Amino acid sequence: MELQLPVFTGIPFVLMLGCIAVLPLFAEHFWESNKNKLIIALIFGIPTALYMMLQGGTAAVEHTVLFDYVPFIILLGSLFVITGGIFIDADYIASPKTNTLILLVGGLLASFVGTTGAAMLLIRLLLGTNKQRTRKVHTMLFFIAIVANCGGLLTPLGDPPLFMMYLRGADFFWFFKLAPYWLFVNGLLLLIYFFVDKYHFSKESYLNVLKEIKERQPLKITGKINFIWLLMVIFAVAFINQNTLPFMKESPFYGLLRDGVMLLALALSLLTTKKEVRARNNFNWAPIMEVAYLFLGIFLTMIPVLMLLEHNAGSIGINTPTQFYFITGALSSVLDNTPTAVTFYSLAESLFRGSADGVMIAGIPEIFMETICLAAVFFGSMTYIGNGPNFMVKSIAEQEGIKMPQFFQYIIKFSVIVILPVLILCNLLFSLL
Repeated sequence: MELQLPVFTGIPFVLMLGCIAVLPLFAEHFWESNKNKLIIALIFGIPTALYMMLQGGTAAVEHTVLFDYVPFIILLGSLFVITGGIFIDADYIASPKTNTLILLVGGLLASFVGTTGAAMLLIRLLLGTNKQRTRKVHTMLFFIAIVANCGGLLTPLGDPPLFMMYLRGADFFWFFKLAPYWLFVNGLLLLIYFFVDKYHFSKESYLNVLKEIKERQPLKITGKINFIWLLMVIFAVAFINQNTLPFMKESPFYGLLRDGVMLLALALSLLTTKKEVRARNNFNWAPIMEVAYLFLGIFLTMIPVLMLLEHNAGSIGINTPTQFYFITGALSSVLDNTPTAVTFYSLAESLFRGSADGVMIAGIPEIFMETICLAAVFFGSMTYIGNGPNFMVKSIAEQEGIKMPQFFQYIIKFSVIVILPVLILCNLLFSLL
């Protein structure tokens, strides 16, 4: 018997999001503590989980915790620790060309080492390069948009929603078909950034620029052994799954094999990396702890929200690519984009079950698979909670003394006026191709 939930079960999720949005503005000192973030997550998450279990939703809670949240944190944590052991020591002149090139490289890397890996690998380089500049908030915002989100579109390694589509049958190399959209969105964001940064660079003090010229240093990488552990994580994500190891279909617990390999890579990174390397990287556990605590509350409280959506979306007429694009995108902005993508994949699968019209990818029409992937990856940049690395970048930047915009400020002053128009244009391009 299918579990029917009342609408009020979505209230804890709304309150959880409200705390993330409001408390940094009105209780900044309280919100600085990760312990307090965990308390808030548990206040909303535990009652929601208990209610679900009492109503017969124990399986949904267990699946969310064991097979969604735990692998999510292990993947982010392993990439965070491993890339935190790689120190890229360079100090170029933080010109618009240099910064744009760093963002471009990050956007390319994101598809192959994941948005988290690329963000953690390059955030220190970008911060070090721009340390003499007084105007750098805009650089961090575009870094979130390009490196932590939109760059990770070309392979299932790039972003967790794509990996979930891969596990459901989409071929690894099929994702390269999304290259025109990757090029359009990231190219346009880089172009906008170049001119924005050019304006801010022109406002910098001459003494700051002169100091940058004097302090230039060539590129030097330490902690190179971590590239081995990074490849180990990539191998685990790419090959330890039901497609390559059929026996894993027998039980979802076999998926923990992949998590075990990633944890092993994390441990090897800690054992083989000199403490001085992490010290130079200003490495600490606070950013990943913040993500773990907040997303514990988000994952638990969004269980009934996603169930309500999955049970009712078909009855409200969500059946065209454009509707899938904007609704998947809107929810990916405020929910974690991975379960959102999975939910809309399930909806598409139910709408087109048994259909043989056109090209089918993993049991759904190719155009709908493209729409879900584009929306989940791109719209994850619309808020700090749209994708895991977003909070990490914000936290690291703030540790370096950069005053990042709060939740609503980020949306109003950046994503709505910069990212959203680009994504709307992408939908128009999508309609033409």
